[in-house]
Amino acid sequence: MKILVTGGVGFIGSHTVVELDEAGFEPVIIDNLYNSNLDVLKGIKSITGKDFPFYNIDCNDIEKVRSLFEKEKFDGVIHFAAYKAVGESVEKPLNYYENNLISLLVLLRVMKEYDVKNFVFSSSCTVYGQPEQLPVTEFTPRQPANSPYGNTKAIAEDIIRDHVHSRPGLKALALRYFNPIGAHESSLIGELPNGVPSNLVPFITQTAAGLRESLTVFGSDYDTPDGTCVRDFIHVVDLAKAHVKALTLLQETEKDNHYDVFNVGTGEGYTVLNLINTFEEVNGVKLNYTIGPRREGDVEKIYAQSDKVNNVMKWKAEKTMAEALRDAWNWQLKITPKK
Repeated sequence: MKILVTGGVGFIGSHTVVELDEAGFEPVIIDNLYNSNLDVLKGIKSITGKDFPFYNIDCNDIEKVRSLFEKEKFDGVIHFAAYKAVGESVEKPLNYYENNLISLLVLLRVMKEYDVKNFVFSSSCTVYGQPEQLPVTEFTPRQPANSPYGNTKAIAEDIIRDHVHSRPGLKALALRYFNPIGAHESSLIGELPNGVPSNLVPFITQTAAGLRESLTVFGSDYDTPDGTCVRDFIHVVDLAKAHVKALTLLQETEKDNHYDVFNVGTGEGYTVLNLINTFEEVNGVKLNYTIGPRREGDVEKIYAQSDKVNNVMKWKAEKTMAEALRDAWNWQLKITPKK
């Protein structure tokens, strides 16, 4: 099967390209390089030994997307490409609504035109807002999102569900990620954001490497064991493998107009300070961090109940948070310029 991977040079996308190849799929990558780097393609080639087709295309450009579908004849699409920083989405909501929703609409329209029937969407646990009960299941009612980013994911899920029900043959899954961290164990690909990282772990590794003076922990007065936010941290390689399982499940699903959602997490909640302490212990480094005020848009605590993805998709997280933090640090050491 030839699979279009949008945002395939990004953090999760690049790891998924590797896992797709390992499983016998043929990935084709598009990315506008807004928050990614072409050097990632070299890492993918070093791991797989292959040059996968790459197109520098913005998913909002419907004519270029049409031309790509005409040329490549896809069997399915995994859609990662989106703006993803919670804090930035609070500051620039229109940018997030425009980019994240129009790109989805373009893909769904072009998929319909070229009769591509398998779709996996990169959703997020942010669709649950601040849940009333933990852990969250796929049946947990979605609360109002705490950020425009989270709201774009909730709206996108609704768009996909409604479109699936109106289009014969289309099958789609939305994977609600929790907090992906880590890097490939080879240290050939990892999280490489442009500019100041919006995610916690690359900020940690850059601070530990001396590239940033200090890490700010946003809030210490939450109703959690140590006052910092609680998250479900999942190794990015485990998450990438979930996308392979999702495509396999779509292939095996005979029902037309099929739509479903899956939580993809470990089922364990750890505080931000748990994560920092584990990073220091695993890697033998001391991290310079300070406690700051809460950040607008952050959820207090959330972690997954993962029975559905374990039983239906036959996927289970295999790697630990400690392994993810070790891999993330090894990746940072590899890419940090030597002094």
